[in-house]
Amino acid sequence: MAETITVNIPNKHTKLEAKSRIKNGFHTVQEQIGGKGVAVKQVWAEDRMDFEAGAMGQSITGYLVVRDDDIHIEVDLPWFLAKLSGGIKEKLVKGTQGLLEKK
Repeated sequence: MAETITVNIPNKHTKLEAKSRIKNGFHTVQEQIGGKGVAVKQVWAEDRMDFEAGAMGQSITGYLVVRDDDIHIEVDLPWFLAKLSGGIKEKLVKGTQGLLEKK
């Protein structure tokens, strides 16, 4: 059965600064979760980034919203990858926190 991962990561920066950090470093989170061979399509509209990726023959979709106090992320995992959701969630949180802390 498919599973949705939802995380809210605290953000102490302005929305503009947080968005800039995520845009400039999202590829590093992508590599931490899926490896260098996973291509991620991302489309920004205002403070929301929709993304889609393929891994192990499975499609992963989700979105990220930069809000005033946090970054809200939802990722839909197919049933096969849902079994790995704990590890994916942990890497997603650590990677995004890392982007917000850098500089």
